[in-house]
Amino acid sequence: PLPIVISRQIVLNDDEVSFSSVKASGPGGQHVNTASTAVHLRFDIEASSLPAVVKERLLSLSDHRITESGMVIIKSREHRSREMNRQASLGRLISLIQGVLTPPKKRRPTRPTRSSKERRLKHKAQRSETKAMRKRVDH
Repeated sequence: PLPIVISRQIVLNDDEVSFSSVKASGPGGQHVNTASTAVHLRFDIEASSLPAVVKERLLSLSDHRITESGMVIIKSREHRSREMNRQASLGRLISLIQGVLTPPKKRRPTRPTRSSKERRLKHKAQRSETKAMRKRVDH
């Protein structure tokens, strides 16, 4: 069992991730009907050795691969071999966790510039004048 390296500080044990093989559709010809080459990766966020901050960010994601109970399920069936599908699903898990390692930037509210306000008002006046010209003319 090799450790799964997420970053320099975060390393997961191999036993925290479970794999199950299922029959796949797709490339493989007749081989696909007999061999279970597709892989389902399961990773329990709550029971993992990830730092609490990372767990919190992962659980707050609105990702379809994360269940309500905090289980990450990644399905991989794009390759013909089980081992390649296993590596692909592991790579997706690593990139999912790496995505939440950096904290999201705080939004700093901005104000419109004076020139943008003037442009808006100028355009509004032009539009008003155009519409006013369409009215009936009284002599």
